[in-house]
Amino acid sequence: MSATPIVDPELHASAFAKLRQKIPTGCYIGGSWAPAADGATVAVLDPSSGEHLADVAAGSAADATRAVDAAAAALPGWAATPPRVRAEVLRKAFEIMTQRLDELATVVVLENGKTLADARGEVSYAAEFFRWFAEEAVRNSGELATAPSGTNRILVSYQPIGVAALVTPWNFPAAMLTRKVGPALAAGCTVVCKPASETPLTALLLAEILEEAGAAPGVVNVLVAKSPSEVVNTWLADTRVRKLSFTGSTEVGRVLLRGAAENIISCGMELGGNAPFIVFDDADLDAAVAGAMIAKMRNGGEACTAANRFFVQQGVAKEFGQRLAATMGKLRMGPGLHEGVDLGPLVNEPSRDKVVGLVDAAITDGAKALVGADAPDGTGWFYPATVLADVGADSAILTEEIFGPVAPIATFSSESEAITLANATQFGLASYCYTRDLAKGLRVAEALESGMVGLNRGLVSDPAAPFGGVKQSGLGREGGHEGMLEYLEAKYIACSW
Repeated sequence: MSATPIVDPELHASAFAKLRQKIPTGCYIGGSWAPAADGATVAVLDPSSGEHLADVAAGSAADATRAVDAAAAALPGWAATPPRVRAEVLRKAFEIMTQRLDELATVVVLENGKTLADARGEVSYAAEFFRWFAEEAVRNSGELATAPSGTNRILVSYQPIGVAALVTPWNFPAAMLTRKVGPALAAGCTVVCKPASETPLTALLLAEILEEAGAAPGVVNVLVAKSPSEVVNTWLADTRVRKLSFTGSTEVGRVLLRGAAENIISCGMELGGNAPFIVFDDADLDAAVAGAMIAKMRNGGEACTAANRFFVQQGVAKEFGQRLAATMGKLRMGPGLHEGVDLGPLVNEPSRDKVVGLVDAAITDGAKALVGADAPDGTGWFYPATVLADVGADSAILTEEIFGPVAPIATFSSESEAITLANATQFGLASYCYTRDLAKGLRVAEALESGMVGLNRGLVSDPAAPFGGVKQSGLGREGGHEGMLEYLEAKYIACSW
């Protein structure tokens, strides 16, 4: 499979030129847009061509402190704002995002590289977090009970935890931010946000949208960083910051947890994944292939929930591999805004180099490429949809998070072996299982060491459900009612009357 010819090489450039004046590029602190304190900027590139899109203000430690100043000053007023009013701000943000869906999706394509269909799906999904937490904002219910001894009453209320630092990745620049900002604002917290420097434009647009929706100055603060560690470490050293929510790699998560320990900051960590995709002999193969295309190819495989290891029972392994390869082989690769494109580029050159290395090593070790496995020449960081069969159990491609459009297939013989293979990883974010036997499916789902399981389903993410992992895939949950509880502290009052 080769890259789709670019019929109009100026399409992306002209699309951005039309949006350029609408996209803010400064630091958003205390309700105002301004350059970084030292004037530094970071360049945003188009992954489909490597071409320069924009320069965005790159905040320093001084800017990070100013952001906390603004958030801390706004906290008492926002925490005291009636829940219904906070809810209306989030609801309005949902409505604006929905109205501006095509504009936001185009920006996502330009800075992230995903296809326009994928980007539209992400923006719709991202907006739903504002709608869901608009509804949750008015459901911060307390508790009242009589102590078992009968001597007093137990009154429990839930109060905002305080200023929250939100650090988001590049793979879902809209959804990863709304999934954190939504519950924080619903709970009555104010936030300081650092989006990934690869994809900052979407986050800056979301700050503008929240301002338009009625978020008071200082409630939401966003700054990009040339040195992420400088900005985040400044926040972790500031005793006014009481919450850190981070989505990214497990390696960086470990570093941040150590930094947060100094001031005993509450941490939510959504870290790496190595999701197994299990297909039993009795599975509906049509459904399994369709689910695999979602679980593997959403965002071109650049997702922490992406199916990373395909374990297929021996009786259907050959047929499943052939069907998946045939479906993957039909995908058209090219720049995301081009009509008919199904697969965009990876986000940057190091990401593509990693995928190339993992695939080449697997083939050297004996895996067979059923489709793909050959990076195209030319501009942009493209890699074709790839299916590998006969992958060895000890292959690096089964132990490392691929973060690309590659499906490595290994086989198993029994249910117990499938569970053992699936759990043989330090990660435990998502898992997928396909079988027509509901009892077996539920039995396997309970045995899998992961925070989420897709049973005969390739998509698990939902704003109304608790998203998160176990083992080294993270701490805490985002989404659902649990998502707002992450930004609340329980206060117990012992009282008598």
